Amino acid sequence: MKPITLSLAFVAGIALYSPMAVSDTLLVERVQAEKSAPLPTRGSSMAQVQSRYGAPSQKFPAVAGPNDRKHNPPITRWAYPNFNVYFEYNHVIDAVVNRISPQEIGPAPVQN
Repeated sequence: MKPITLSLAFVAGIALYSPMAVSDTLLVERVQAEKSAPLPTRGSSMAQVQSRYGAPSQKFPAVAGPNDRKHNPPITRWAYPNFNVYFEYNHVIDAVVNRISPQEIGPAPVQN
């Protein structure tokens, strides 16, 4: 009787945890897709990004922190259909792929 009880417990455990395993696999696949996506590279200038990817669909004004610009430089964001590019002064510091769908779990969207 113990093998049946253990088997049922094992099957029930798999049923409970299988959505997490699928989510983990999808997350890994998403991260790999982001790494292989042709995004602007760190250090590229605004002119280089615009010449390679075209004009962004939206340019957001620079936002700087309080006090001196050395420790709080202005950050500018350009929005493209599939990704956003962040610039410090006029050089890329990061490029981030947009969410696939509104239901995708991840960072909250920037409020404008």
